[in-house]
Amino acid sequence: MNDSHNDDPFSAPDPARFQPERSDTPERSTPLSEPLGQPAVEPASVAPPVSAQPLLPSDPAAPPERLALDGTSVWLNRLGEELVAWLKTLASAAVYATLIVTFGFQVARVEGMSMAPTLQDQDRLIVNKLAYRIGDPKVGDIVMLYYPLKPEKSFVKRIIAEEGDQVRIVDGRVFRNDVPLDDSFVPQDFRSHDDWGPQVIPEGYYFVMGDHRNNSSDSRHWGFVPKKYIIGKVQLRWWPMGHARVF
Repeated sequence: MNDSHNDDPFSAPDPARFQPERSDTPERSTPLSEPLGQPAVEPASVAPPVSAQPLLPSDPAAPPERLALDGTSVWLNRLGEELVAWLKTLASAAVYATLIVTFGFQVARVEGMSMAPTLQDQDRLIVNKLAYRIGDPKVGDIVMLYYPLKPEKSFVKRIIAEEGDQVRIVDGRVFRNDVPLDDSFVPQDFRSHDDWGPQVIPEGYYFVMGDHRNNSSDSRHWGFVPKKYIIGKVQLRWWPMGHARVF
């Protein structure tokens, strides 16, 4: 056999043939603090700091559910602010309306035809209550007043005479201090043919009549009106709109 090859299975192995492969990577030594046989624990990665500023609905980084919740919250907050603002406005309007009605102006509605043709049934009026707080009613004024025999009711009439005046009616023609009143605004078929007086109007009282002379309950029937019963001056007819008029 050729001695150049050692094929004897029982011969000693060649040390050169069993050298372990060398690695270029240095072998990592086990730290002393780690128990033998346990794998080394990699240090946990540190998460970037979370901003304390909350994500806005417009922030693209916000998750969809966060966007939905924040959008609903903002909408509810705005709705609440709007409701509070409306309630404040309504409360202020109610206060102003109460003050205006109590001390300034009042809305009234005509019922009946006693002031026709000047005012018609269901006309809407603005009554100036301040007018007679700073001045006195004048002859010719159209006024709203409490019915002297039943003060819970109110009427609209025209002042014909004031305190100290003498009133006399002859065949429907009205004389104030013996001077005939200009009643050209009364149509012929609205005139009456009654007689009344003469009488002098007491101090603090007024004589009133409706423009529809033959269809009006007024001072000819239930007497004079005390000044304190006159609520205010009819300042404006605002309805119907096509017949709006300032008096």
